[in-house]
Amino acid sequence: MRGVTQLRDVVYVVTNRYVGRRRGWSSAIRRYNATTHQRLADIVIMGWCFPFDIVACELTCQLYVADNSECVWRVSSDGVDTERWLPKSPSDRFEPWTLSVTSSRLLVTSRFDIQLRQFDAAGGDELRRVGLPDYMDPLHAVESPTGTFIVCHETQLKQWQVSEVRTEGLKEWQVSEVSTEGQVLRQFSFGGGLSGYIAVDRQGNMFVAHTILGSILLLDAQLALRRVLTDACQQKDRMSERLCYLEQSGQLLVGLENTVAVFDVLRR
Repeated sequence: MRGVTQLRDVVYVVTNRYVGRRRGWSSAIRRYNATTHQRLADIVIMGWCFPFDIVACELTCQLYVADNSECVWRVSSDGVDTERWLPKSPSDRFEPWTLSVTSSRLLVTSRFDIQLRQFDAAGGDELRRVGLPDYMDPLHAVESPTGTFIVCHETQLKQWQVSEVRTEGLKEWQVSEVSTEGQVLRQFSFGGGLSGYIAVDRQGNMFVAHTILGSILLLDAQLALRRVLTDACQQKDRMSERLCYLEQSGQLLVGLENTVAVFDVLRR
């Protein structure tokens, strides 16, 4: 499971799998009817290297796929029209990691230069770059309803000195709210272990996938823990790897290794 999103009545799942030394990695977008869960025809894109994430924009009716090595692809909902969409300039070093989208803006997280890059979802013009503190190792980020950015990241707490060789020390996972200037406004800490992806609703509430606990946490707009939405038992002891919140239906799509679970969070 490398990403899950929904556009209108179709769920899209981006996957890749190793098919042998000669053929390397095989990548495709799997499609499912959101109501019946019936498998639809896959979208296969030639030239992909290692797609890592996928999001859908209601305004443009387009899919955006982060090819982890070098670019972002834009794909029509039926897979007929595809293009290497970002970067616009060949000289622009661009190594996307994860994606999120609002009504008109695409947010790209890069772990290689510790910054967020925001683009116009229709034309692809770069709107801003947000530099993050050096101690952050960002995994995923979303834009909040107030225009700030919510970043899920690993934090280096301490470095150990061993015979003049600096080694990695204690780390923890955090969710941080960051201003457009890169200033940290508030944080929520997980402690040790791995965290995962985040999604936000119109009120600023956040859904956070905790991959080690196998649960989904609900935080309020101030990054305070409200409750645990799902636990390992409900997820059948499978790690939650991707999240996609559907505002109109109140459903949360959760990528669980090789499957997608749907939770009705409005009733929780």
